[in-house]
Amino acid sequence: MIFTDSRRIEQLKKQYPPGTRVQLDRMGSDDPRPIESGTKGTVVAVDDVGTVHCNFDNGRRFGICPEADSFHKITEQEENQAFEMSM
Repeated sequence: MIFTDSRRIEQLKKQYPPGTRVQLDRMGSDDPRPIESGTKGTVVAVDDVGTVHCNFDNGRRFGICPEADSFHKITEQEENQAFEMSM
């Protein structure tokens, strides 16, 4: 079990409020159905143990564990550039 101090959890909640766009860089767990690296999603909530819950664009819902998984916030500029390139 991973224990995270309350200051770290509050920091995560401020850094990843609901609606924040993120991109999964790498899943660190041994999930039998891993989400592919590069998949983007929207933060739903950060729970009281520090898991960042997301709805991913591929339809999956997943709780990202910051200590085990690698991900980053997508800026509005990055999101707009990706949209323009897809046109």
